[in-house]
Amino acid sequence: MLDTFDAIRRDIDQRLLHAMRDRHAPMHTPVVVTADADARIMVLRDYCPQTRALRFHTDARAPKARLIGAGAPVGVLFYDKPAKIQLRCRGTGRIEATGPVADAAWAQSSRFARRCYLGEGPGAVAEWPTSGLPPECEGVEPDEAALLPARANFAVLIVTLTTIDWFHLAHTGHRRAIIEQGEGRWVAP
Repeated sequence: MLDTFDAIRRDIDQRLLHAMRDRHAPMHTPVVVTADADARIMVLRDYCPQTRALRFHTDARAPKARLIGAGAPVGVLFYDKPAKIQLRCRGTGRIEATGPVADAAWAQSSRFARRCYLGEGPGAVAEWPTSGLPPECEGVEPDEAALLPARANFAVLIVTLTTIDWFHLAHTGHRRAIIEQGEGRWVAP
């Protein structure tokens, strides 16, 4: 049982660092919620413990990208079922479609992942079930030349956390702590 704020901060950092590196980690795919109460599962791509910043990849044409823009409230919900640890996070999100962070994220992505940004924009209406990808990209890994137009549609969502609500479910009694601006306080579950 974690009983100090320092131990909880270390636990949070270890879980999120593990989640960004291991696609099988329980917290790898959190729920991300925008100010319009729209929620979606996203893949955690990076976490910086020093700045408490999360990074996700997104389509620059997505409605959430317009809503978040240069700064808007964002919630992120992580859950580790085996450990019974929930992290309810709040922060400020921003979309970066250009610049060194977006460029590095694009370069580090696989060609299969980058292929997603070749298709129709998120929410485009279709007459039949579709991936939205161009037919020549269905089921194949495009070469770098074919991926050039996709870069214009790629962006990153950076969420700088201001509050982390750490919740541990336990049959002996749940525990909950709020970490806000680096300071901790215990609250009733």
